Amino acid sequence: MWIERLPISFRLYYKGAIWRIKEDEKVIYLTFDDGPVPEITLAVLDILDKYGIKATFFCVGENVVKYPEVYAEILRRGHRTGNHTFNHLKGFGCTAKSYIANVAKAAEIIDSNLFRPPYGRITRKQLRLLGCRYKVVLWDLITRDYNRLLSPEFIMKKIRKLSRNGSVVVFHDSEKAKKNLFAVLPQAIEFWQKEGYRFEKL
Repeated sequence: MWIERLPISFRLYYKGAIWRIKEDEKVIYLTFDDGPVPEITLAVLDILDKYGIKATFFCVGENVVKYPEVYAEILRRGHRTGNHTFNHLKGFGCTAKSYIANVAKAAEIIDSNLFRPPYGRITRKQLRLLGCRYKVVLWDLITRDYNRLLSPEFIMKKIRKLSRNGSVVVFHDSEKAKKNLFAVLPQAIEFWQKEGYRFEKL
């Protein structure tokens, strides 16, 4: 998606999905999509340890199969994980049956009641079916760290402008996002701490 915060019309369309939590408290919910990837995910874990923060990682099933030791490390360090499909599928263009089957395949190795659709692309039928088993989590603010045309300065400007109580914030522990992720994440954490936010897992 190309918009840092989706408009209210999207949130109403995807009724039942989680976008923001505890709107009356200064809390940030840090989330990371697309891992685990050894070099990236382990470095993110070290950054979070440095600041004493726990976060939520939405993991791709095939990456968990490739790197089970990294997935185990996420849990060992006290973070939470969620299902991000087995093959990082876009819900648009998939039948509900095939999409649900792909999520179920990931669930065989990712024990969680949290689900985030890759790219935020999910049909209302898929959402309704998955909502029977999962808390479907979207976001209040996506950093777009994966976009190599964006600078860390631009991303931080958006974070400063759009962060608010209860924001669910998306970063990506992926190779594509690496440059912006490592430049922005410590700055963002320090900004939120200075502004008096605390951090919670989903």
